[in-house]
Amino acid sequence: MSQGLSLQTRLTQSLVLAPQLQQSLALLQAPTLELKALIEQELQQNPVLEETEATDQELREDGEGDSRTTEAADPSEPPADLNFDSTSSPETPEPVDDFDAEFEKLAQLDQEWRDHFAQTNLPMRASAEDEEKRQFMFDSLVASTSLQETLMEQVRNSELPERLWGVAELIIGNIDDTGYLKDTVEEMSQSTGVPVETVAEVIRVIQTFEPPGVCARDLRECLLLQLERAGEQDTLEYRIVRDHMEALGKRRIPEIARATGTEVDEVQDALENIGKLEPRPGRAFTPQDEQYVLPEVFVQRVGEDYVITTNNEQIPHLRISNTYKDLMATSRHQPEVRNYIREKIRAGKFLIKSLHQRQSTITNIAREIVKRQREFMERGVSALKPLTMVQVAEVVGVHETTVSRAVSGKYMQTPQGLFEMKYFFTAGISTEDGAGLSNTSVKDMIQEIFAKENTAKPLSDQEVVKMLKEKGIVIARRTVAKYRSELNILPSNLRKVY
Repeated sequence: MSQGLSLQTRLTQSLVLAPQLQQSLALLQAPTLELKALIEQELQQNPVLEETEATDQELREDGEGDSRTTEAADPSEPPADLNFDSTSSPETPEPVDDFDAEFEKLAQLDQEWRDHFAQTNLPMRASAEDEEKRQFMFDSLVASTSLQETLMEQVRNSELPERLWGVAELIIGNIDDTGYLKDTVEEMSQSTGVPVETVAEVIRVIQTFEPPGVCARDLRECLLLQLERAGEQDTLEYRIVRDHMEALGKRRIPEIARATGTEVDEVQDALENIGKLEPRPGRAFTPQDEQYVLPEVFVQRVGEDYVITTNNEQIPHLRISNTYKDLMATSRHQPEVRNYIREKIRAGKFLIKSLHQRQSTITNIAREIVKRQREFMERGVSALKPLTMVQVAEVVGVHETTVSRAVSGKYMQTPQGLFEMKYFFTAGISTEDGAGLSNTSVKDMIQEIFAKENTAKPLSDQEVVKMLKEKGIVIARRTVAKYRSELNILPSNLRKVY
């Protein structure tokens, strides 16, 4: 039988999410810090978007609106403060964007997409040998050198007089993990008795060390130090950072172009180069296992009610730049320009609508969680009730998987402390009176029982079953053994103290 190559046509069915739906999923699932990074990336890529400051009054009104509304906001109606009409023009009517239909597609395709990934990303089982090699690798890891140690080593190898090493050590001790100097020259001079000029001279020496930008007092100085290190003092990038830092932070590209007397394209290229600089010089020395958590939702008790607010302060507020509205009106004879701007405006509107949809969904889910877990808010873990995502999804009016994505990696600040939103979703155990009790509450009760036991006569799992039954909780012995193992509590014969 001869072998060879051949071309064949075959029809197959595959599930593909539109780019805008993928963006909506990413925004919904991203925690606050990741969401902020995604928005900043969109600001870099879409020139018609710009960041605007929200006043305390607007933030307070947004929070109150979220916490006291009894009905879910209609996602088909954009909020008034999103400035959706800022790009429209009487001479050039914009096409109507059917966002509702696209969000309906998202709800329909969500479960199928998750199933598709579940089938194509099957977990691989590692052999015992692979696990042994992996553990050996982790055991062989050593602690990395800190930023402060690296800077002190450079001090000893520099031309700085030895009599000033103590001043340098003090300055380095006031540099945080991100590479910024926190104390002022005057404060360090007062604490050491060293003249201000001497402290400033040592700071200038440390600012020549690696990594570039270290020992800066603020972001502006950090970026300028990096540009100076690269010999770019005479560039547009240097002028923008030096003279227009506030406009740079808000992506006011037309304003920067007018102030510097350059074209918008030149400013965009300069901003792209500035974006390649390192805003946190000490990032490379920061341990990678540290995790920073920002609450997505705040729950506060006001009188007899619980008020729910979302963390809107950490999310940049976007709008469509009016500059491009004027450009649309003046470029009626340049269809390629109009088409480009129209496409960017549509993308910007969809991003703003997606952000509003995300906040609305998370707020409605949080409101339902607080409503069903009110006793937890008052008494703590022992009062946690069984709750499933299906129950919340039915009330909020979204798919179960949308609830799963919305609470993934999100945290809620409650009167009982900071909890991951997934913590409130747990299976339950029926009590004799017909009420439900969450698995977490049962584990907490079991842990309390073992904590109060007589260590000379430790309780068996069967005795714990009887004690729980007296409280109206019917549970099997093997379930107690399972929960005890999850709580890292040894069996009774190993807990006995003679």
